[in-house]
Amino acid sequence: MRHKQKLLFIVLLVISLVIFFVIRQYNKPHIDVFNSTPDIVTNSHVLLDEFQKNESLANSKYLDKIVQINGRISKIEASENNDIIVTLINDISTLGTVICHLSSKENKKLNNLKEGQNVVIKGICTGYLMDVILIRCSLVKI
Repeated sequence: MRHKQKLLFIVLLVISLVIFFVIRQYNKPHIDVFNSTPDIVTNSHVLLDEFQKNESLANSKYLDKIVQINGRISKIEASENNDIIVTLINDISTLGTVICHLSSKENKKLNNLKEGQNVVIKGICTGYLMDVILIRCSLVKI
């Protein structure tokens, strides 16, 4: 009987710890990209080129990091949920671009953006699917 109580106690303790860590991760605040120092500073051509040449190496370098890039705007559009998406031109090849999902805080700055304009944007790199994707982006320099 005593052995069963110890085992039950250990199982409940493990379950409690798992629940605690899941809730803690779920409620973890997002990184404030606007006020954060970038982990990597580069340009859109280099970023895209590294992913095209060796995706796994680029993932280890850029994935989930705050990346600040400069590039030229090819397209500005609104997504389904009214977030703004800025696509940066790839002058080196016809395949692939860098897609930046701007934070809603940046909507005021959008009036100053035009296609063909050079910008500096920082955001969190989420990977590569024919295009490099940056999320929660902020405009550093227009």
